[in-house]
Amino acid sequence: MSKTIFITGASKGFGKLWAEAFLKRGDKVAATSRTISGLQDLADKYGESFLPIALDITDREASIKAVNQAYQHFGSLDVVINNAGYGVFGAVEEAGEQEIKDVFNANVFGTLWVTQAALPIFRKQRNGHIIQLSSVLGVWSLPTLGIYNATKFAVEGFTEALASEVSGFGIKVTLVEPNGYNTDFGGASAVQSKAIPAYDNIKAGLATAEGLQPDDYGKPEATVSAILKLIDTENPPLRLFLGKIGLSKTERIYKEKLDTWKAWEDVAVAAHG
Repeated sequence: MSKTIFITGASKGFGKLWAEAFLKRGDKVAATSRTISGLQDLADKYGESFLPIALDITDREASIKAVNQAYQHFGSLDVVINNAGYGVFGAVEEAGEQEIKDVFNANVFGTLWVTQAALPIFRKQRNGHIIQLSSVLGVWSLPTLGIYNATKFAVEGFTEALASEVSGFGIKVTLVEPNGYNTDFGGASAVQSKAIPAYDNIKAGLATAEGLQPDDYGKPEATVSAILKLIDTENPPLRLFLGKIGLSKTERIYKEKLDTWKAWEDVAVAAHG
């Protein structure tokens, strides 16, 4: 059965790849981008099944309008995918005030505005699926990506709470957590903070870091089957890693966290009073 899907950040990367995969199999897709010129090829090819929408997701009113436009245009809405976002590269000390505010506006508030826009529709329908594009960096951190980490940790936090809040309305929620992929994430769309030489050695050390080796980066095309399975399954998971790095590294990092908490358990319990 075909679905109606709303996806943000669809002019390139995962967004465009997934949007076209949906269209190819007969789904209806509303796709957003700040400028829709990058969506024209899909509009030409798929006609009435495709609705391109120019949207700045940091504008709450515009986000509400865009989601409702898609719903009214197609007469239904089954899946909302919050894919839009970008990275800030730099140590925490290096990141500028406006850089930090801008990436939080896009990655956190933009995701939140679109989510809030979809919820009344899904509640009325008593069904719907919200998919947030998080990251393995919403589960654990890497040096020089701390600000990006913070945005994805925030998305993980409100989305986990959301899943509990809306399950009774028939609404499903999933956090998709990719490891590194050969997309433009570190390219033109990324922001590079002004460097402080004191952090040069840390940055140089990332050249040998787990998850950042050439073979650690996945092929974007390989994610299509996973996303199609995710939106088609009756009981989707709250969290889904994409790629081979996420689970193995998470198991090790969470063991380290648990070991630390246990080592300090006496202090923690004494602090209870």
